[in-house]
Amino acid sequence: MRYLMMTMRDENQTAPDEKLFEEMDKFVAELSAAGVIVAAGGLDQDGMLIVQRDGELVVTDGPYAEAKETVGGFALVDVRSKEEMLEIARRSFAIGGDGVCRVHEVFL
Repeated sequence: MRYLMMTMRDENQTAPDEKLFEEMDKFVAELSAAGVIVAAGGLDQDGMLIVQRDGELVVTDGPYAEAKETVGGFALVDVRSKEEMLEIARRSFAIGGDGVCRVHEVFL
């Protein structure tokens, strides 16, 4: 089973410090060595929005004034069960602290 796990950043959150990055890098390296992480990384806060209307692409560069939270990072994991994915989430929160993680199962 593959899951896309997206870490949400609230506009009021402080930026992560170097220690958090080091701990998360170790965690990701462990999961990569175990073959669980397919891909992972941080995302730029601005991003862009692409919408097609009446056959025309409309591209809007971020940041978006109306957005209260953005996706700060992601991990695409390949696990045996939902429970295994939840354990990865628990361990990730143990490193990063409180927050929100949106998760979607990826169908291949």
